[in-house]
Amino acid sequence: MGRKGGALIARAAAILEQDGHQVTCCPTTGPRTAGALAREQIAGGADLILAAGGDGTLNEVAEGMAHSQVPLGVLPAGTANVLAMEMKLGGDFLGAARRLGECRPQRISIGQVNSEAGATTRHFLLMAGIGLDAQIVYQVSAPLKARIGKLAYWLAGWSMLGRRLPEFSIEADGVTHRCSFALISKVRNYGGDFEIARDVSLFDDHFELVLFQGRSTLRYVRYFAGLVANRVEGMRGIVVLRARRVSASKPRDERVCLQIDGEFAGHLPAEIRIVPDALTLLVPPEYRPELQQQRAALCQR
Repeated sequence: MGRKGGALIARAAAILEQDGHQVTCCPTTGPRTAGALAREQIAGGADLILAAGGDGTLNEVAEGMAHSQVPLGVLPAGTANVLAMEMKLGGDFLGAARRLGECRPQRISIGQVNSEAGATTRHFLLMAGIGLDAQIVYQVSAPLKARIGKLAYWLAGWSMLGRRLPEFSIEADGVTHRCSFALISKVRNYGGDFEIARDVSLFDDHFELVLFQGRSTLRYVRYFAGLVANRVEGMRGIVVLRARRVSASKPRDERVCLQIDGEFAGHLPAEIRIVPDALTLLVPPEYRPELQQQRAALCQR
């Protein structure tokens, strides 16, 4: 998180210590190190892990905590903060530290992806994306992302306008669908700004699949307009499903990218499944997806 981030962490640690917690700060030393740090702290007797960072850092920490009983709490930072936005924590780093005592432990399922014929196995908290959005994640420049944040994703996305997209096969519940973008989600929030999946939550033991058909990126201009207008479900060319296990097959002679929790995770083929009762997450009291769904239903009437 840099020098400024280090100062924020020190202030958050002071808040937690004032509330009676014994705090050990464990900075990461590079990519893919957060999971090992979490495992080490759990083995050393930690009874709570707080992850300070964005969704990529949270993904790494959750990978190291999967199947343990130790709760995971969130101190939001990073680029998009989808998990923090989903749970209505917002982006207030110090505010999240102050509100830690309000949160309740909730056992949740997570996703697991086996990609490239089993060569890679990883877990995810939020979502897997196949096709268009994963290609955008793959193309985003890390230095540019550090400088301008989410705008880097928008620039990468618009640079693809006019291209032809590879279509691939998604099999769920014995039915095969063709699409150029598949969102396999455990959350409603997408990118911190929108909702694509509409009937799923962290508490559910299934994914919501939103499949976008068509090889032309120009078609996605219409899809994006529907997204902004909250009319994705029911649009021509979009299929919405529920499933616990998904198989994705690549087209012949074309590579299709895969992302999990906003981080590049390889290429197809891939098997994606729900892992029930896999993680304890600290959840603020206002995160009650059933009330959100009731409000959404009322707004549509």
